[in-house]
Amino acid sequence: MTEHPISIAALYQFTRFDDPAAIKPDLIALCEAQGVRGTLLLAREGINGTIAGSHRAIEAVLDHIRSLPGCADLEVKFSHAETMPFHRMKVRLKKEIVTMGQPDLDPVEGVGTYVAPEDWNALIADPDTIVIDTRNDYEVQIGTFAGAIDPKTTSFREFPAWFRARRAEFEAQGKTPKIAMFCTGGIRCEKSTAFAKAEGIDEVYHLKGGILNYLEHVPEEESLWQGECFVFDERVSVGHGLQPGSHSLCRACRRPLSAEDMHAATYEEGVSCPHCHAERTDEQRARYAERQRQERLAMARGAEHIGRRENEPEDG
Repeated sequence: MTEHPISIAALYQFTRFDDPAAIKPDLIALCEAQGVRGTLLLAREGINGTIAGSHRAIEAVLDHIRSLPGCADLEVKFSHAETMPFHRMKVRLKKEIVTMGQPDLDPVEGVGTYVAPEDWNALIADPDTIVIDTRNDYEVQIGTFAGAIDPKTTSFREFPAWFRARRAEFEAQGKTPKIAMFCTGGIRCEKSTAFAKAEGIDEVYHLKGGILNYLEHVPEEESLWQGECFVFDERVSVGHGLQPGSHSLCRACRRPLSAEDMHAATYEEGVSCPHCHAERTDEQRARYAERQRQERLAMARGAEHIGRRENEPEDG
């Protein structure tokens, strides 16, 4: 048993739920009864989310999810913390559990070839392999695999158009692409590899369990990972061995912040940072400042501010 009292479970499963709304009441009731917090997304294509609680409580919720149709082999990545990283429990109904804007895609039948962490280095070191980071620009900014292509997308919805444009470039050079993709926990790659195969690319691979699985199982001295990995909870980033990273979070734009960022003139806690200061109006920053003031007052009372924003699960 770990010495840390809080267990964090990042989970997903592509499956077919005929009526996701019917699943929600029992699921949220169990989470609340067990003191579990976080966010779970339900859609006709499956379930996705990150939850935290005591070890016993998390196992109770996971047992329930595994009893749902097609979820017996639920993909779960565990980590641990000293304190609860979430402030409430949410179960949301969505059109997709990871939003790509490709509703006819079938990630269950069309997914690419899984590659275990211990085999990943050899694949991406092959000069014939095109390695693609399917995450968003703010995630790639703090860490990625050596030699990986950064699509510079701000949303996973932008990935299909980017991929189609780059595929045309590859074909114009007379190449038959062998593509390896990766993301934080594996869920976006389930869709991106299925999309690539639907587009006619035959040789498509992805990192099983994502970056988190790699950082947990590949020794640092053998690793091709550079930097830290953004995560969708209060830890903000993790490194090798899933140890907490060095980044903080801008409460205005939800982007990761380095120590240098937090010393910039445009940084104000909860209000702005170097990444978002120019993107917000004075009125927006005034609202954020008031929200931050209310949070400080709530903390002084020993209470949680209900307006506090949290990261969504890995949804792009």
